[in-house]
Amino acid sequence: MSEVPPDNAPGRSPDAASEAAPAAVPPTLSIVIPTLNAAPHLGRTLDSLAGGGIDAEVVVADGGSTDGTQRIARAFGARVVEAPRGRGPQLAAGARAAAGQWFLFLHADSALQRGWQVILRGFTGNRDNHFKAGYFQIILDDTAPAARRVENLANWRAKYLGLPYGDQGLVISRGFYDFLGGFRPLPLMEDVDLVRRIGEKRLIALPSAVTTSAARYRKGGWWLRPLRNLFCLGLFYVGLPPAWIERLYR
Repeated sequence: MSEVPPDNAPGRSPDAASEAAPAAVPPTLSIVIPTLNAAPHLGRTLDSLAGGGIDAEVVVADGGSTDGTQRIARAFGARVVEAPRGRGPQLAAGARAAAGQWFLFLHADSALQRGWQVILRGFTGNRDNHFKAGYFQIILDDTAPAARRVENLANWRAKYLGLPYGDQGLVISRGFYDFLGGFRPLPLMEDVDLVRRIGEKRLIALPSAVTTSAARYRKGGWWLRPLRNLFCLGLFYVGLPPAWIERLYR
């Protein structure tokens, strides 16, 4: 019986070789997550991304974690890229490393609801959305009545002011993202900066939610933390450098 020659053997045609090893098809969706010592929450977030329904990759853009964040990410099958510290630079680095035609930018402490794949498959499959962006409703992982007030305020701000924050996730096509210039290397307000360039009329509230950590509100105060956020937003709008605002925000 004659043996089949290897792909690089003389007489084996290039066409036959290409048929034996087809080119890899890029994923539809790249989920980009910036991290910095995110071990307490990252596992829950990555676990929420499991399941089929959409062809996706997960890219974790890490800013120098020392708590095992990178190990957790790799254990869930995510690809880890190292980036300069800062959410803006990390998101930009993750997008550059990603292969998908669509991006989902997601915070490390924000877990998606079940069925998100169906929602995103419908959104990304609609050609009318190629120059639009989608965001999720927000739910805080706390049963306090104050948490509901913060949620309502955040969802109202996103819907009526066109200002969803990064913890609500952002779904955007690669083409639109590149057209807008992507995330700028800002230490703070990188989400607001990009959303303002997208424009209120091109933002769509997706019929699903993310559950995000309420730790910063429990630590900073259910009233004081939102007021501080609003104050920082105002400073950004009047042109104060984000590096200065970051000192107040933290």
